[in-house]
Parts: sequence; structure tokens; C-alpha cells
Amino acid sequence: MITAEFFKKDGKMRGFFVRGHAGYADKGEDIVCASVSSAVQLSANLITECFKSKANVEVEGDGIRLNLDPLDGADAASKVIEGLLLHLELLSDDFKGTIKVIISEV
Repeated sequence: MITAEFFKKDGKMRGFFVRGHAGYADKGEDIVCASVSSAVQLSANLITECFKSKANVEVEGDGIRLNLDPLDGADAASKVIEGLLLHLELLSDDFKGTIKVIISEV
């Protein structure tokens, strides 16, 4: 199962940590893993490269963590994270038992 934890502070998304494998199909054939990986990569690249928001990005084994700099207002980056959250919630609804979404207040 993929675990996607989103970090929220003062009503704004401030980061995420996505890790694990969906287990929907064999490695290399898993459309859920591919969908999540693509969405996470797009989100991280939008935040850091397109919007130039200050963020700490770390790859940890089978996971990726992104945290926005606390001093960066990053409204656009926060909206990208909200979009990723929505996307993963919809995938979780479509492919039951493959993605667990958690929202944590920080």
C-alpha cells in the first residue's frame, strides 16, 4: 500500500511524504504506482522548478518528502500540494486498498 501523508499548517498545505508500493499489479505493470509516481514528480517539479518556491525535497528509499520553507508564503505551491492530495484521494477511491491518505496538522 502507498501511504501519502500531507502536512497542513494554518489552513495551508506545507508538504507531503509519499512512500510505499500500491501492490495493484506486478512491478513495472502497476498503473496505480505509475500514476502516483508521475503526480508526485510533477508536483515537486512545479513547486521547485516552475514556481521557484523554497522547499526541502528528500528521496528516502521508496519515498519522497517535500516540505515548504516555513518562511516562504508559497501560496501557489500550497495549491499544488492540495491538487496532489485531491488526485491521490480520487485514485484511492478508484483503486480501493492501494493508497492510504493522511492529513496531519503541524
